[in-house]
Amino acid sequence: MSIGENIRRLREEKNLTQEKLAEDIGVTFQAVSSWERDEYMPDKENLNKLRDAFDTSFDAILDESRKYFKTKKAIYDWEHMRSFVKTTARALKMENAIKAVDFAVEKHEGQKRKKSDIPYIYHPLNLACHALSMGIADDEVIAACLLHDVVEDCGVKLEELPVTDGIREIVRLVTREKTDEAHREEVLDAYFGEMLQNPKAVLIKCLDRCNNLTTMSWGLSRDRIYRTILETEKYFPKLLDVLKGTPEYNNAAWLLKYQMESMLDIYKRLM
Repeated sequence: MSIGENIRRLREEKNLTQEKLAEDIGVTFQAVSSWERDEYMPDKENLNKLRDAFDTSFDAILDESRKYFKTKKAIYDWEHMRSFVKTTARALKMENAIKAVDFAVEKHEGQKRKKSDIPYIYHPLNLACHALSMGIADDEVIAACLLHDVVEDCGVKLEELPVTDGIREIVRLVTREKTDEAHREEVLDAYFGEMLQNPKAVLIKCLDRCNNLTTMSWGLSRDRIYRTILETEKYFPKLLDVLKGTPEYNNAAWLLKYQMESMLDIYKRLM
C-alpha cells in the first residue's frame, strides 16, 4: 500500500470523512485528499497529527510494503454467551448466577465497549465464560463476574444486587472509585491491597485484566496502553501469587499468568 492508501484506510477505519479528519488536525480537506491521492506527502508536523488522530504508529502510516489483515473486535456473540452461562448455571444449580445474568444484561443495556459498537455486556459475559472454561463452577465467582461492573458503571448500589452478601463483598472489592491522576497511584495501592485478602475477588480481577488486555489495542490510546502495561506489571504479580496459593485456583493462576504476560510482551514489541 502507498502512504496515501494507508491514510485513507486508517481514516475509514476510524469512520472519519476527509472533512472531519481535516477539521480534527487543522488542515483543509483538499490537503487530506491530496495526501490520499499520493500527490503530496504530509510534513512532519502533520504526520504527528495524523498519528494522534488515528491512534497508531508512524510505521502504520509510512510503511508502503506492509500487508494488512482484517481484524474483529468480538469473537463470540454476546447472546450466545448469555445462553451458555444461563444453561450452565441452571444445570449446576447456581441460583445467584442465574439471577445475575439477566440483572447484568438489564443494567448494562445501551452501554458499549470503548471505541466500538459492541454491547458492554459482552465483557462480563466473557469473564463468566472464561471462568467456566477453566473449570471454575462456583456460583459466587460466576455471579460476581457478571456483576463486577454494575456498581462502578451503572449507578447500582451494592444492596440492590440480587445476590448474597458474599457476592456483594466481592463486587465491592473489585469496584474502584474514580480518581484524578494526582491521586491515582495512592488509590490503586489501597484498591489492590485490600483485594489481596479475598481470592475470589482476586480471581475476578485477573479475569477482568486478561479480557481488557485483549481489547486495549482498539479501546485505548497509546498513552493509556503504556500506563496499563506498567500497572499490570506492578500490581498483578501479587494477585497471581494469591491464586497460586489457593489450591482450587492453582491451574487458573498458571493460565492467567501465561495470558497476561504473553499479551504484555506482544504490546511491548509492537510499541
